[in-house]
Amino acid sequence: MPDPSRNARDYQRSAIRVLFDEAARTPGALRLEVGEPSFVTPSHIIEHAAEAARQGHTGYGPNGGLLSLRELLSDKLAEVNQIDAGVDEIVVTPGGMNALYSAFSILLEPGDEVLLPTPGFPNMDEMVRLLGGVPRFYHLRPANDFLPDFDELEALITDRTRVMFSNSPSNPTGRVYDDVVTQAIVSFANRHDLWLISDEVYDELVLDRAVTHTPAAWFDTDGRVISVFSFSKVYAMTGWRVGYAVARGDIPQLMRNTQEPQVSCPSTISQKAAEAALTGPRQPITAMRDTYAERATLAVQVAEVAGIRCYPPQGTIYMLLDLSDHGSDGGLDFALELLRERRVSVAPGSVFGPGGEGMVRISLAADADTIESGINHIAAHLRHRKG
Repeated sequence: MPDPSRNARDYQRSAIRVLFDEAARTPGALRLEVGEPSFVTPSHIIEHAAEAARQGHTGYGPNGGLLSLRELLSDKLAEVNQIDAGVDEIVVTPGGMNALYSAFSILLEPGDEVLLPTPGFPNMDEMVRLLGGVPRFYHLRPANDFLPDFDELEALITDRTRVMFSNSPSNPTGRVYDDVVTQAIVSFANRHDLWLISDEVYDELVLDRAVTHTPAAWFDTDGRVISVFSFSKVYAMTGWRVGYAVARGDIPQLMRNTQEPQVSCPSTISQKAAEAALTGPRQPITAMRDTYAERATLAVQVAEVAGIRCYPPQGTIYMLLDLSDHGSDGGLDFALELLRERRVSVAPGSVFGPGGEGMVRISLAADADTIESGINHIAAHLRHRKG
């Protein structure tokens, strides 16, 4: 019998999913490892999807999404993001992950290099490798407020560098790039003739009212930016699997083409739910965001009292805890030990690339009691390990 492909055999599963499975088997575990909102999808979204199913919206749709949804997305992008995008420049996908996979799949040739941030969104390096690309990490350091170091980026450029990946609001750092940083990123991509994939799935989850999310598309003068968004976290719709990408030129059609062999098309029912998310009341959505902001404030306070260095997030639903002062590398072994001995599940820093060493990520999607108890258990475990 022939062997499976080397790419498949070499693929490294996300350590977050390892913790996810282990925590599911641990009675009473405090779940801080994954960004699963503690909220159920707002009722008006569920009801609209159910009615759409009763009306017969249960068949295949276009590869790149329903026209009715793309029209609403065009309006949303104009109103919320100030991005002018026609319906043919929008591609609806089964979640933001599929949008990212489709984008990388149409840009990369074997051996092409991709600039990835670290600490950065997990799965990107393995996704790049699976498609034959080569990840090259650029560091986002706490001392630099988790912002890119452009001198370091310049040193990473080779004749095989093809794509730069950027994420703001950032998972896991919680940093939100302002217009100066965002414009500098786009200018860097332009100077080196790179594609820029801009992951903006947390665009409406800015927790710090003093900052504003700036889309990379604002500064795109020649169509090199592919922007990716999602309904998962903003609308508590993780299981509905609806994301979308925005691009210019030939890119949207190429992405629609690759949808056919990957997934055929996004779920029609899920797209109808997404339409209700866009047209329905905003109060439930705003209330969820405000709750995340309150949890972030609580998490910072608890961590500071517990003697754990943390980095207050400006956006997203995550916060990094720095355990290096306590002699921990924050790796998978530590996370499994913490789960086994304290029944607290966190995302190990190692999953976020080399820049995640010494850190763990906690999710603010959990309820306030879980967050407070979890951080205190982490502190107790660190004290116990020190003896």
